[in-house]
Amino acid sequence: MSDSTYFYQPKSGHGLPHDPFKSIIGPRPIGWISSQDKDGVLNLAPYSFFSAFCDTPPIIGFGSSGWKDSVRNIEQSGEFCWNLATRPLAEQMNESSAGVGPEVDEFALAGLTPATSEIVSVPRVAETPVSFECRLTQLIQMTSAAGEKLDNWLILGEVVGVHIDKEYLVDGIYQTIAAQPILRAGGPASYFGISADNEFMMFRPGMGPK
Repeated sequence: MSDSTYFYQPKSGHGLPHDPFKSIIGPRPIGWISSQDKDGVLNLAPYSFFSAFCDTPPIIGFGSSGWKDSVRNIEQSGEFCWNLATRPLAEQMNESSAGVGPEVDEFALAGLTPATSEIVSVPRVAETPVSFECRLTQLIQMTSAAGEKLDNWLILGEVVGVHIDKEYLVDGIYQTIAAQPILRAGGPASYFGISADNEFMMFRPGMGPK
């Protein structure tokens, strides 16, 4: 092992002031998930372990550490919405992460407007430029390499409806940068934005412009 490389085994601890794992896997899109319970109480919460996993049909997923309100609601209803977290909505997104009881409506807590969805019964965030309506495909309890069941859950959902503010469609192409998405980094309070200064083009071999 080179003296210039820091090595650790996660099971033994990282020995650093802050766990580097989330910093290395980052920045990450935010799973800003809206759901509702069987009594119609709304829930809105951001999850930093989020990504897309399939394009045909489109399937997205997020990871939850613990059986949280979002997981319980989605198990009961089979539905949820993903809402794009943007720079103008950063403070409201952060407010919706508060550790409050299941009876608290985070839409109201964060001063956001529930918008009626077209297909699912769960409302989406009216203020965001992009949202997905989703139906649950799999809810998986995660396990360790040794087969130990963990209190961590992977929620996968098929996107059955997509809402895009037309302002962000130019000649039919969605303008990622213009929507100002925010991304979760690894530090206790670190987020990133994106800008045209960071964009570069790189086509796959054999797939470049003719």
